[in-house]
Amino acid sequence: MSLQLFDLKGRRALVTGSSQGIGLALAIGLQAAGATVVLNGRDGEKLATAADSFAAPVDVLAFDVTDHEAAREAVDRFEAETGPIDILVNNAGMQFRSALEDFPADAFERLLRTNISSVFNVGQAVARHMIGRGQGKIINIASVQTALARPSIAPYTATKGAVGNLTKGMATDWARHGLQCNAIAPGYFDTPLNAALVNDETFSAWLEKRTPAGRWGKVEELVGACIFLASEASSFVNGHILYVDGGITASL
Repeated sequence: MSLQLFDLKGRRALVTGSSQGIGLALAIGLQAAGATVVLNGRDGEKLATAADSFAAPVDVLAFDVTDHEAAREAVDRFEAETGPIDILVNNAGMQFRSALEDFPADAFERLLRTNISSVFNVGQAVARHMIGRGQGKIINIASVQTALARPSIAPYTATKGAVGNLTKGMATDWARHGLQCNAIAPGYFDTPLNAALVNDETFSAWLEKRTPAGRWGKVEELVGACIFLASEASSFVNGHILYVDGGITASL
């Protein structure tokens, strides 16, 4: 009986930014838990390649998450033509590293659009349908930088802090409609986004020393948290930020 709480059969999950990295790993994990998966990204070819990674067929919904109107139109059309989106994972994001005093203004604006506006755009578009059905799960991908900062990524840190607070706001507005809105905050994971850091021996040595678990995370280690927040097991969990970081936020 307790394992049935985590069963996602009959649910459909849209994962943004799911052609690679964390988004792809979460989408594969959600399908393995029984969900029907909808991949999202801007590059149709990359999405088609990602779709080959799955054990069962997936839907592909290509649109730009930074475009509010495009997100609304894509979600509305999918809901009308294919069916309800029961689970949304707002994973799309980007990184840009530069000393704050030299940080390019255009890169700052791209970070805002990609890391924050996308969560609002897709979250609102999907939630409008979920509210009408009286249920839904929204999982936003925050970061260890929701709570901590490091040199050269101050704007990224600001965006992920905003994701954490937007998650709380979603829960505050939408819990009464039967939605659970939570966030997963990954620590340092071996992903394409972090390739430069993974390949930096000095940084990797520092990270392994700084993290109580003593290593980089593997993207598959985020799947359990996602299934929990997508399932009935988290029916009274709302506005929560779940850190999956090897203990880095727990220690000095």
